[in-house]
Formats: sequence, structure tokens, C-alpha cells
Amino acid sequence: MSLWHFLQTFGPRLLDGTLVTVEQFFLAAVVAVAIAVAAGLMKLSRNLALKGVAVIYIEIFRGTSLLVQLYWIFFVLPLFGITLPKFAAGFMAVGMNLGAYGAELVRGAIQAVPRGQWEAAYALSMSPARRMRRIILPQALLIMLPPWGNLLIELLKGTALVALISVTDLMFQSKQINASTYLSAQSFGAALVIYYILARFLLTPAMRWLETTLRRRQERS
Repeated sequence: MSLWHFLQTFGPRLLDGTLVTVEQFFLAAVVAVAIAVAAGLMKLSRNLALKGVAVIYIEIFRGTSLLVQLYWIFFVLPLFGITLPKFAAGFMAVGMNLGAYGAELVRGAIQAVPRGQWEAAYALSMSPARRMRRIILPQALLIMLPPWGNLLIELLKGTALVALISVTDLMFQSKQINASTYLSAQSFGAALVIYYILARFLLTPAMRWLETTLRRRQERS
């Protein structure tokens, strides 16, 4: 089967799978960012209980396999009375895993803000919350954006694992097409190209645009 005929025949299924992958990516990214900010701030807290919870969470989710975490959330949690639909289980697992890595980026970026900025905010008698919101986090955001771009690409690639719990994403559709046609090169080659396009021509430029925009706003202010 020629590549053109393959795309004509199976293109709609690949497109449907790509849309599901994009949905998984955006929802997992929201979960990852929320967890990363919360856990990163908790790890910097002087409250030992909050810091301990953040450390345990980060160590568990960074130290174990994303695939095992995915299976735990989908197959094991129902044994404890917590059942999630496969779609929700997919993006939650990916988001919680990458959120643990993102928490370290948040913590490191906050600690990388020059000490003089902390002292200036303290001298203005700002409350800790206002100091963090108005002075520290805007500067830390610029520091953490480049590594966050890499992390989001890893998150996009990590969504491919949700096919293993039958979420009908791009990888699931590619596997199904391959199983029925044995056209491995076309099936997985198309998936490879689509993942590359999403990462290289959509996600990477978007992160660069965001970084440039935030940098210009900070310079104007």
C-alpha cells in the first residue's frame, strides 16, 4: 500500500487519535503545572509537615516508573474504592508524574532569584504571600520557562503510554491499524511524524513565544 493510499484510508483514524493525544496533553499539563507549583512551594516551606508531604510525593513519583503509576491509578485504586475513567486516569497519571519533576524546577527557579530581590521585598514590608506573588514568582517564571519547555515535550511523549489502558489516542490508533494491516512502517511512521510535528512546530514555538512575551513585559515594568 502506498503512503498516499494509507493516509487516505487511515488518516481520519489517525486524526481522531491525534485530537485525543492533544486533549490528554493539555489536561495533563494543567495537572502537572498545578502540582509543580504547589509541591515546589511546599518544599520551600518552613512548615515541616508541608515540606515532608512535598518531599515524599516528589520522591515517590520521580523514583518509580510512569507506567507502573498509570497501572496503579487505573487498576489498583479501584480496589480501594477509587475508580477513574480510563481517559481521566491517563492524564492524571502523566500529570502527577511530570508534576513531581516540575516541582524541582519551581523550587530551583525560586531559589535562583537574586537575594537582593528578596531583601528589597522584605524592606518594603510585604507579606510573604505578596512578596512571592509580586516579586519572586514573576522572576522565577522566566528562569523556569526554558526547562519547562523540555519537560512539556517529555509530557507529550509520555501521553503515548495511555494507549496501554485503551485510551484511544494516537498511539492506540496506530497499534490498532498495525494489528489489522501489518503495515508497521506506515502506522508507526505516521505516529512518529505527528508526535514530532506537535513537539517541534507547535509546542516549542509556543514556549518560545511565551518566554519572549513575559520577558518584554518584565522589561517594560
